[in-house]
Amino acid sequence: MDITTILGLALGLTFILISMLLGGSPALFISAPSVMITVGGTISAVVISYNMKELSNIVNVMKNAVFVKEESPHDIIALLVKFAERARREGILALEKQMEDVQDTFLRNGVQLAVDGTEPELLKDIMETELYYLEERHKKGHSQMDSFANLAPAWGMIGTLIGLILMLANLSNPDALGPGMALALITTFYGSLMANLVFIPLSTKLKERTKEELLIRQLMIQGILSIQSGDNPRIVEQKLNSFIAPKDRMLRED
Repeated sequence: MDITTILGLALGLTFILISMLLGGSPALFISAPSVMITVGGTISAVVISYNMKELSNIVNVMKNAVFVKEESPHDIIALLVKFAERARREGILALEKQMEDVQDTFLRNGVQLAVDGTEPELLKDIMETELYYLEERHKKGHSQMDSFANLAPAWGMIGTLIGLILMLANLSNPDALGPGMALALITTFYGSLMANLVFIPLSTKLKERTKEELLIRQLMIQGILSIQSGDNPRIVEQKLNSFIAPKDRMLRED
């Protein structure tokens, strides 16, 4: 679980609640019509935007922002250096026995291609193609979060317009002015809150996760190609360390 996502959401809600309490009663910010317009309208627009298969994946996309098993580049480098040492000592075919212990499918398939004697250029092409479509699938998830982030404030504004229309239609009735103005303002509040506390941060986090995953996959490709070419394990480690920030490299080498 990514604690920063939960912590950030909790902090945001806490600060907003405190500001409500300091300014009056939180009950003033609760409006069923505003929820229906903002939340219901946003969801409806997203449903129109995607097909059923893509919609069924939205929950998984959100879960990936919170529940994720992070891969350490240091662990991957250590594993690839271990493979390089064994391949140099016993031959690359010896790595086939270790494939059952490799949990990462991308790495396992890549090493298996090398063990099977696939030409380096073809191996690189196969793995980079898989990497490309992995990135494209992730971009679809990013676009879904971006859709929520863009649509929520827009539906907040639609709610504001509805509230203003109700207010103007009842100028002769002072009792109707307050509820109309409240509806106009609270829908904008809900839309901005949904976008800026939930969907924009989730989109940003998912994009960063994609960058990290692509970096690790590129590291794997370079490591497999180096092992296949028979590079010295120390050279393999130096090549792969170039993917890591210098300060992190220093921590590993110490």
